[in-house]
Amino acid sequence: MDEQEFKGRTKRLALGVIDTVQGLPRSEAAHVIGRQLIRSATSVGANYRSACRGKSTADVLAKLAIVEEEADETIYWLELLVEAKIVAEKNVAELLRQTDEIVAMTVASIKTLRGRR
Repeated sequence: MDEQEFKGRTKRLALGVIDTVQGLPRSEAAHVIGRQLIRSATSVGANYRSACRGKSTADVLAKLAIVEEEADETIYWLELLVEAKIVAEKNVAELLRQTDEIVAMTVASIKTLRGRR
């Protein structure tokens, strides 16, 4: 997968999360988790774009580590929505799958870059 395709995937993830959060029930828990979820999911793509403009391998690795962390945090918030019974798992299953794939691809990229050092 090339850089542009990955940028597109991260943006689609963010848009999917935004759409999901807009459909959450109106409760304090849903509001708090929804805000955190939007922050982490949108951060994935923003930090990937930043990594693409990294000044050195070390800089790119540091930024990709943030992408990995934010994507993993996104999975956490999605799981919390399900386990708190705020949404049905089927309603976020695709977002979980997409995010898990982004984590796996990011980890693979980090390993590749470390191997080149």
